[in-house]
Amino acid sequence: MTTGSDALLERMMTLHPKVIDLTLGRVERLLAALGNPERKLPPVIHIAGTNGKGSTQAMIRAGLEAGGDRVHAYTSPHLARFHERIRLAGDLVSEPALTALLDECVRANGPEEITFFEITTAAAFLAFARTPADWTLLEVGLGGRLDATNVVAAPRLTIITPVSLDHQAFLGETVAAIAGEKAGIIKRGVPLIVDRSPMKAWR
Repeated sequence: MTTGSDALLERMMTLHPKVIDLTLGRVERLLAALGNPERKLPPVIHIAGTNGKGSTQAMIRAGLEAGGDRVHAYTSPHLARFHERIRLAGDLVSEPALTALLDECVRANGPEEITFFEITTAAAFLAFARTPADWTLLEVGLGGRLDATNVVAAPRLTIITPVSLDHQAFLGETVAAIAGEKAGIIKRGVPLIVDRSPMKAWR
């Protein structure tokens, strides 16, 4: 019998009939019920793209930490355990902390439908808002425009890594359409770093 965070994560997989259902409405509702932790994060660097998101985040984290900064990091998927997705000021989230966060999010969500990625992203934001750090690194789960991480109104920096065909059923049939979804993380007045993908992707 599974217990602790594993049991809660299994339950979260049943809270929506679909694994992927892109919209921001559900996660915004839950975050509001949690006191909007996404508004209380340390400065955010938001990373989207098809290839290289994880390695880009890892290199940025290594550089910041080498300079003495404390860094939160959110990534997906994980390799062995879910805990790998949430790094608090340099350390993977502990089992007791993760269990408490997930339980709090389940209770705040109540009987409403929500996807696994949406509710676990809310849990990560809750942890980040409560733990002092200098930076928050957020890796987009899928796409960008309607990804649950895209609720941060004013990141410090946005990055889009190389874009190619991926998840066409959700993002579009062409590289240009997919690039448009990734570009949804761009915010007015926020610096953007973009790779040298074929220019047709950004027309």
